Amino acid sequence: MKLGIPRERREGERRVAATPETVKQLAALGVEILLEEDAGAAAGYPDLAYSQAGARIVSELDPAQLDVLAHVRPLDPDTARSLKRGAATVGLASPSSELPTVQALADAGVTSFALELVPRISRAQSMDALSSQALVAGYRCVLEAAIRLPRFFPLYMTAAGTVPPARVLVLGAGVAGLQAIGTAKRLGARVFANDIRPASADEVASMGGTFIRLDLETEEAAGGYARQLSSDAGTRQRQLLAPHVAQADVLITTAAVPGRRAPLLVTREMVQGMRAGSVVVDLAAESGGNVEGVVAGQDLPIPTADGSGNVWLVGLKDAPSAMASDASRLYAKNVANLLVLMVRHGALAPDFSDEVIAGACLTHDGTVRHQPTADLLAERAGSRREGAL
Repeated sequence: MKLGIPRERREGERRVAATPETVKQLAALGVEILLEEDAGAAAGYPDLAYSQAGARIVSELDPAQLDVLAHVRPLDPDTARSLKRGAATVGLASPSSELPTVQALADAGVTSFALELVPRISRAQSMDALSSQALVAGYRCVLEAAIRLPRFFPLYMTAAGTVPPARVLVLGAGVAGLQAIGTAKRLGARVFANDIRPASADEVASMGGTFIRLDLETEEAAGGYARQLSSDAGTRQRQLLAPHVAQADVLITTAAVPGRRAPLLVTREMVQGMRAGSVVVDLAAESGGNVEGVVAGQDLPIPTADGSGNVWLVGLKDAPSAMASDASRLYAKNVANLLVLMVRHGALAPDFSDEVIAGACLTHDGTVRHQPTADLLAERAGSRREGAL
């Protein structure tokens, strides 16, 4: 079995799908690892370390010669089409937004495993790349806010006077949100948080935050995610959050609904109600944003309502990639653990009766196995036919 590890080519991406540690783990199973030259360099893993761990360094990968391709960012359609029939891929696939690639994988007869689809069950926690990368992003977003805020986070009592602690509000208490709460708390801020999932109150308290209760009736969806609110409930939520947003020095938003556009939690008017110099970091900017007007990868000045200055709206992009070394360490372990589940006697032999393998499978034997993605492709094909008529 030949496993290929490419150098990621999407702009800004510095992570890699294997580390020297996971190369050793997989090589022990009889897997031959081909690593593209400098694939791990941006994450701090030199080629020499990989070769010493058992990988073979190649100047450029030939996808047609691989049995398995492990990657970080979703593949492009051309790469998918270049894989040999019966080959497999393992990595983040963003199926709902990368439909041409999904179709190309199915057409090419490639078995693809999307790490976003790994079931959220105890046995699969070691393969849960969404959680591992969210942990990195939650930590990083607080650092980005602290850099931009023209104030200290912690309380300081000095001979020159007392500096009060910053007030940080975190919206969304999933893995990223909880990590943001814990990081802001360790930096000395007063931290408040809200999530529409009732069970999150105890989780927020365990990280040192104060949970803000809103008068909303909500419940969890499958996998512990929040259910998307109706239009009326969303409006009510924003109204209830507005005074808390206005009091915050730093607002961090992390709410996401898998496979859908991020929910709108904060309007431009709410941002304008904050004090001049305040910072808003939207961790969901790449999936549409929780804050109205956010642009992924940009810092935008938003004039305050009282005309005293600006609030900085930060659309965080590639947050895990900014911490490439540890993000890769965690991600590569997720990839390796999933592969270990499927490798038998040095060959890939996925058992589709295993709920983890079956749940993570996106395409196999020419079909799209993930039904929501298959439905989206069918809708897309139907729209094209109607357009042609």
